[in-house]
Amino acid sequence: MTTSNYTLKVNRELLDPNFESYRLSLDPIPTYNVELDAAVEEVTLKDCQYTLEHMRAFGMYNYLHLDPWYQDSVLFVDCKGRVLSLTVTLDTVLGKPREVFRLATEPERRQNRVCPSLSLTSATWAALSDGAGRLYLLRTCKRGDTAHGKWEPLFSEDLGEPFIVLHSVAHVQGGAHTLEVLLLRVVKDPQETTGSGYSVILEWISVANAATQGVEKKYKVTKRRLLRGKSVPHYAAVTPQGDGLMVASERPFAFTHVDGQPLGQPQPAANEQDMEVEKPDPVYFWQQTSDDITASVRLPEGVSKDAVLFRLTADTLSVGVQGSPPLLEGQLYASVDPEASAWLLRDDKSLEVNLQKRTQGPMWPELVTGDRRGEHVMSDEQAALIHERLTHLTSQDVHAGPDPDKPACNSQELEDCDGFPEDTSSLMHFDGESLKTTQVVNLSSHQYLFTVSVDPTQMPCLCLRHDVDALLWQPRPDQPADMWEHVATFNALGYVQASKRDRKFSTCAPNFSYASLCECLRRAFIYRQPSPVNGVLFNRKQGRQVGQVAKQQVASLDTDRVVLGFRATDERLFALTADNLFVLKVNNY
Repeated sequence: MTTSNYTLKVNRELLDPNFESYRLSLDPIPTYNVELDAAVEEVTLKDCQYTLEHMRAFGMYNYLHLDPWYQDSVLFVDCKGRVLSLTVTLDTVLGKPREVFRLATEPERRQNRVCPSLSLTSATWAALSDGAGRLYLLRTCKRGDTAHGKWEPLFSEDLGEPFIVLHSVAHVQGGAHTLEVLLLRVVKDPQETTGSGYSVILEWISVANAATQGVEKKYKVTKRRLLRGKSVPHYAAVTPQGDGLMVASERPFAFTHVDGQPLGQPQPAANEQDMEVEKPDPVYFWQQTSDDITASVRLPEGVSKDAVLFRLTADTLSVGVQGSPPLLEGQLYASVDPEASAWLLRDDKSLEVNLQKRTQGPMWPELVTGDRRGEHVMSDEQAALIHERLTHLTSQDVHAGPDPDKPACNSQELEDCDGFPEDTSSLMHFDGESLKTTQVVNLSSHQYLFTVSVDPTQMPCLCLRHDVDALLWQPRPDQPADMWEHVATFNALGYVQASKRDRKFSTCAPNFSYASLCECLRRAFIYRQPSPVNGVLFNRKQGRQVGQVAKQQVASLDTDRVVLGFRATDERLFALTADNLFVLKVNNY
């Protein structure tokens, strides 16, 4: 299966070239506070977790989980190991988060651990990591019912080093209920002698249950696949049917192991191996000037001058030895002057031929038409000619412009938000059967912004910066010709987000009505889509009537604690700190 380069196709109808700016709105945002009985379990980085990848994977982890199957229901894990759930039905009457599951981590395992993580697999299943290397698959039944009891663990297994759960899906494969779970680890790499010394591991695990005659069997791991890379992926998700994987990262990932067995290195094709092994040494060498050509033909050792067979006409050349087939024979690329040409035997090992071109000037691409057994050696004259032809493309003068007093490039004129990462980011789709990439998108000019789940039956969307705007892309793995669909645009959000130096989390509403940015402390910014103006409004500078306005709002949380989690629904924003869960009423429907 070959890899094809893919270009993201922007829907021009979703762009607004006339967008001006966001207008600051002083309309209050109702904010409600739920005080937690126990603090959220925040796992701080240890001295050995010093790399940028540790910070991206664990230090910036979003501890708050939104249930895409039941909106306005959020979950988190507290310091007692309790998985707590809060479902909002009435903002003014918020109850306490209820316990749905409790982790049981041994004290000795709590020393070497990362943050607990949760993925809502389906409407009735969830995948949970205790942060110490154990994976739970839980049957949750109907989570939207506040009177529902605790979750039931149907699978629990220690999978080795600590990890976080990135994504999970559930489907039926071969009559068996199968759950696909994607895990992430940052592990020490003893083979790396340069850099941080760590590698990023993605582990794709399939857990299946083969039920017969209505009897439920035990869930067990049926397949484990490892991918290795050097950067924490911006986006990683399994396709809904478990037949593929999508990864967006600064550095590429590749499959290395399947079920504990290393994958073999790709071998060259048989014809390529034969070419590499059986490729003979050149039969002759030749070089040229604008006037003549000099060729050196290899001869068998001990050949005398009398045994050499040489024949030259204006258009053909033949060189050989008595009793053997010709060493070089065929039609010359262009005509020569036989009278001005000559040959010479050197050390009884080679025959040197000097051919005088009949038409001076043009360079020959080959000596004998169709003969690939020779090697062309560039002469000094030819190298000088090529250099002269390319001189206009280069300059030794730093100030090549007409104004020598003006710097060629002034980096101070560039703003921070105009910069992009130096590494070339890419979005890759892996086939689940062959484990090969089928499509690759170059994201070097499209900065990754955030990931959000819009439709729980589909893969999560990823938001990328295009120029100053933020474009939301919905993966469509069932449409190979149009695998990523542009579904929404947030005007100028790419520029706005890059200007927020203290930004920690970014998200948007599933119905695309607004996008929101949250800083490390207190403040949350809301950027609404343009809406019609009530009344008559004119632009003072241009003197024209304005039909719609995009609003910006700022909400300040009543806390001095760091924001650990941030999620958005169509109506509300949720912000989690160590001691409080804040609910911000953004829309009324």
